[in-house]
Amino acid sequence: LRQSDAKVSYLVGTPKGRLTKLEKELAEKPWQQVREHLRVKLLPQDGEVYVLAQSGARTAKERAMRRRKLKTLWQRLHELQQQDLTRDQLLEKLGAARDRAGRGVAGLVKTSVDAAGKLTCNLDRIKLRTVRQREGRYLLRSNLSADNPELLWRCYMQLVFVEEAFRTLKGDLGLRPIYHHKAERIEAHLFVAFLAYCLSITLRQRLKALAGGLMPRVVFEKLATLQQVDVCVPTT
Repeated sequence: LRQSDAKVSYLVGTPKGRLTKLEKELAEKPWQQVREHLRVKLLPQDGEVYVLAQSGARTAKERAMRRRKLKTLWQRLHELQQQDLTRDQLLEKLGAARDRAGRGVAGLVKTSVDAAGKLTCNLDRIKLRTVRQREGRYLLRSNLSADNPELLWRCYMQLVFVEEAFRTLKGDLGLRPIYHHKAERIEAHLFVAFLAYCLSITLRQRLKALAGGLMPRVVFEKLATLQQVDVCVPTT
């Protein structure tokens, strides 16, 4: 995009590793309040602007997820310490437990198994402190003007909505795969999927007013558990 002949405006996410490289420079920049629970830092560099955003709602969500996974991993490690296993069996179950926890959470716990098959685990408090500081923060990169952080945020939210729309169409509404062979059937399939997406958006707007934070996907999952049964009771 930067080397394109035509002027192309972009706003993209960046890997978390880039945040580590720019952390010192971003620390010197002041926070700018964009909305009630959202603030940003702007760092112009090489014709682009890096946007470090921190969302209060996202911080709470990521922190709750991390705590839940860390608690589950910690309980599982203590269960393994109580079990009578060979060293190979212990290593296999330990690897499975760390995989379920995910790389981010598993990296917060130092584990080791000695030659006798004894498991020891310790919480890496320094790494945990770093993770806590970065929860709810994400780094964006753009060639848009750095004068209006509100505009940058609106552009990013549009990107989020477009990605969510594709996720909904392919996942919740099952738009793909399509096994039709006639053009009119393909068009009908797309039309029905579009109507379903409109209903999904309508449901999201209703949920936003009645239960902020509740997504249509969660409602679909709850409704999927409901079953209807016809019971015939003899009268004679």
